[in-house]
Amino acid sequence: MSLGIALPAGDDHTGNLVTELIDQVQEAAAAGIGTVWFAQRQDVDAMTLAALAGQAVPGIRTGTSVVPIYPRHPITLAAQARTAQAASAGRFQLGLGLSSKTFVEESFGVRFDRPIRHLREYLTVLGDLLREGAADFEGETLRARTVFGPVTVAGAGVPPVLVAAMGPQALRATGELADGTVPFLAAPKALAEYVVPTIGAAARAAGRPAPRVASMVPALVTADPEAVRRRAREQFAFYEGIPSYRDVLDRAGIERAGDLMVIGDEETVAAELRRYTEAGATELIVSQTGMGTGEERRRTWRLLGELSAASS
Repeated sequence: MSLGIALPAGDDHTGNLVTELIDQVQEAAAAGIGTVWFAQRQDVDAMTLAALAGQAVPGIRTGTSVVPIYPRHPITLAAQARTAQAASAGRFQLGLGLSSKTFVEESFGVRFDRPIRHLREYLTVLGDLLREGAADFEGETLRARTVFGPVTVAGAGVPPVLVAAMGPQALRATGELADGTVPFLAAPKALAEYVVPTIGAAARAAGRPAPRVASMVPALVTADPEAVRRRAREQFAFYEGIPSYRDVLDRAGIERAGDLMVIGDEETVAAELRRYTEAGATELIVSQTGMGTGEERRRTWRLLGELSAASS
């Protein structure tokens, strides 16, 4: 069982947020966790954190889960990804996503126009930039030309690209043009019957390797599961109104997104996490944003380290 965690893991920071997050990466590595993914919020920058963590904690793998492609241009994102890859000595992985119409248009003031076409064009250009360092592309939603020279960083290889794809068209585009997907709130039933076969078929048809499925799962070891469940239902209610999330919840017969929060003692949490890998997830990213106490987080990380060691 390949396990990682997502940071930030909560909002209880009292000092320098970046310093505290790097300290948490060191704590996670000491617990036996090998991969840390950084969420892109509107306070801290995920790409910068991944680069810093890769430098500060030898051996740790870092990633973003996920960076919205609106309104970032792929030339800019490729330069950031290559920088993070060099900083982490080749241990960086780029997770990106479309986000949602409401968030993109209200936050950035740009149109969420033809998102699947934009995703396909974006992944096409980004792939050229990461593999070759150059682009000369004129599409329907995107233009990219490296007129000032190649996007190359000495010491940087090609990072894997994963997409937070949920809808069928996004999953097909991801299977054809990227290395895998980062589904969130996709229950084991939805993974086994929908996500894994859809992206797998697209990858096979495109002659690509079997895609990674890095399933993001909210989970917490706790002695008070009822209180955590109430908070999870409140926090995740936002996703229930986003069509792609509503669809993947409905495919598993899940009404409330918060009900997918994996909670309980160590044995209960471990058993529930195994259901995701049995459903076809190639790896898990455990998320705890806004949930639990520091001690509950540490108990969860110790469990994840033990499960990682047992499966290695």
